[in-house]
Amino acid sequence: MNDVAARAMTTLDGSRPDPVASGRAAPTISVVVPAYNSEQTLLQAIDSVRRQTFTDFELIVIDDGSTDGTLRRLETIADPRLRVFTYPNGGLASARNRGIERSLGEFVSFIDADDVWTPDKLELQLQALRVDPEAAVAYSWTAFIGRNGGFLFAKEPSQIEGEVYTDLLTGNFVASGSNILVRKSCAHAVGGFDATLGSAHDWDFCLRLAARWPFVLVPKYQILYRIWEGAMSADAQRCERACLHACERALQRFAEVPLWRRKQVISNVKQYAAFLYLTRASGVNVQKQAGRRLAECIMLYPRTLLTHKTRKLLVAWSLLCLLPGDMRRPAMTSLLRCYGRWLLLRRREVRELMKAIDRERRG
Repeated sequence: MNDVAARAMTTLDGSRPDPVASGRAAPTISVVVPAYNSEQTLLQAIDSVRRQTFTDFELIVIDDGSTDGTLRRLETIADPRLRVFTYPNGGLASARNRGIERSLGEFVSFIDADDVWTPDKLELQLQALRVDPEAAVAYSWTAFIGRNGGFLFAKEPSQIEGEVYTDLLTGNFVASGSNILVRKSCAHAVGGFDATLGSAHDWDFCLRLAARWPFVLVPKYQILYRIWEGAMSADAQRCERACLHACERALQRFAEVPLWRRKQVISNVKQYAAFLYLTRASGVNVQKQAGRRLAECIMLYPRTLLTHKTRKLLVAWSLLCLLPGDMRRPAMTSLLRCYGRWLLLRRREVRELMKAIDRERRG
């Protein structure tokens, strides 16, 4: 089945009219949810969208050839803003592109079926883009939750905005495809997501946008990214290869990038791969693979030892090496939670996020 022949599901009231064709104004924002075998987490992701304080949006779910109960879960949602399209499985990047093509809004945002937003995410990001009409993308800070939705820890907050290309290439402060709100005209102008890049296509998409337009920041934790074994990022080796490929392409676009910066970029990819091996990957050689990536990270760019993240990863890796294999994963989860509790004491923004998470979980 091709894009044109994609089947649009109906809502519980039996209708799914095109808002423009029915005489209604197009929504301001289109929210795209790619879903593949997502029955366990999809409704939580969609609920976090439906609870947004900004309500002039459409919610487009791209069912990417699911074979579980994903479609049955969607049939329980009675919301005229919801539109569902089913395609053969094409991968996450293709699903996001299909969502862009189906979208009617001036702005587009994406949320993976296992992630969650805080209620003010769309409102504050849209406000930031309207204040700066030259900017193409608004982003916020990201925190990490576990399989059951409980808070684990928060990513170091970025203060970067404006011309962000070099900083974004050095380290992906946007963190995931569930973060950004982008002007649809800009998404079209860069050709959407590159489906050949696998799990790094969201970073590559943001890099191509950053090469042409400024970014704006909402300095608040609004993206809750779920860490669990079923996520795409659990395949650490695949993610590493995709990120390295994205780096090579980005560096080729800007030949004037100095050698030390190139080494720093690749070193940060190795650091990220080590984090994935420690927190999400499975198998008997996970610890060994994480240690190898940390060694490569340091050899490529020794100054990385001055960063808190590298030092924390080294400490975690060293501690886990002392434990039997079956104890390492729960121990790593405990370490992440301890780090998260420390952040609660240190940062007001994390305490505010925890209050928001508690409110959402109480419903």
